[in-house]
Amino acid sequence: MSVVSDLLPEQYRDLAEFRRQIRRFLYFSEATANEHGIEPQQHQLLLTIQGLPEDSRPTIREIASRLFIQHNSAVELINRMEKAGLVSRRPGEQDKREVWIRLTAAGRAILRHLVLAHRNELERSGPELARSLSAVLRHSRKQVAS
Repeated sequence: MSVVSDLLPEQYRDLAEFRRQIRRFLYFSEATANEHGIEPQQHQLLLTIQGLPEDSRPTIREIASRLFIQHNSAVELINRMEKAGLVSRRPGEQDKREVWIRLTAAGRAILRHLVLAHRNELERSGPELARSLSAVLRHSRKQVAS
């Protein structure tokens, strides 16, 4: 078994700063979702559905996997969103036994506002986030090279 030397103080500082930058963006995201009348997880659901790769099917299983939640939690989340009129369920295109989740016009409208707000925030805070990530990676490359 090899012994790994402790990290340098600046490596801890860089990682702490990177985590702070991520948390700052997540705080913005949570607050923005709440301002638009939805929960942060509901925002994630809308974005997950709309942002699925072309070769993915918008099934509950796929959505649960991408949100890192249990299937039954995804069902409950989708139930609440359907009741709010933000998503709908439809039979699958090839397999009618599958249930596909789609955004409604109201869901797309809220998501559009949220995406624009997030894009503006990333334009503002993204460079600092990228700098902090670069600092963490720079130290990782140095340590691997040693």
